[in-house]
Amino acid sequence: MSTPQPGPSNTSADSAPRPDADQQFTPVLTPKQAKRANSTVIGMLIAVAATFGLVLPVLLLNPTHTAETYARDIDVPNVSAEAADIAGYVPLAPDLPEGWTSNFARWNPGGSDGVPFWEVGYLTPERQFIQLTQTNSANPTWTAQRLDGAQLSGQRTIGTLDWELFDSSSGDSFLTTETDEFTLILNGTADLAEFDVLGDAILNDLAAP
Repeated sequence: MSTPQPGPSNTSADSAPRPDADQQFTPVLTPKQAKRANSTVIGMLIAVAATFGLVLPVLLLNPTHTAETYARDIDVPNVSAEAADIAGYVPLAPDLPEGWTSNFARWNPGGSDGVPFWEVGYLTPERQFIQLTQTNSANPTWTAQRLDGAQLSGQRTIGTLDWELFDSSSGDSFLTTETDEFTLILNGTADLAEFDVLGDAILNDLAAP
């Protein structure tokens, strides 16, 4: 009987190193690919810097409104006296009870509509806002723009002066009236009782010599 011959050995095949499925490979970029990647990053940095350069001046010119911003108290009579020569009349600077403050007072020379006007922002003791606008050059278009879509809802008498009452979809109230010389507009978030206080003070100022 012949003796079985051993088959070919698989030792070399079995012992050959096999790729490790978990082995991590680090990609190698060619010089051209690396230059392209660097150019992309630099371009992004330049774009971000340009955007920041455009936004920063806007932020500086329009600071965040804080409680301090709204609480400042403007000397309205002083600003009114300074504006009188330009306005051609002494703009209203009503004397209001303690607790009322003003956060702005300015003369607006008007734009393409040709209507210059005086405006003052008041904060009531309840920390609500009312704006006073005064002009001697009003026209229906200008008045409608100032009312900003508010709808006529009634009338209100303050002292001896009758005002038209308008309600806005934003929740603001508007009061408008005409005197012999001026168109007056009040608007803001305050209660109508506080509008009355400002209206009374305006009457006193109009009657002053």
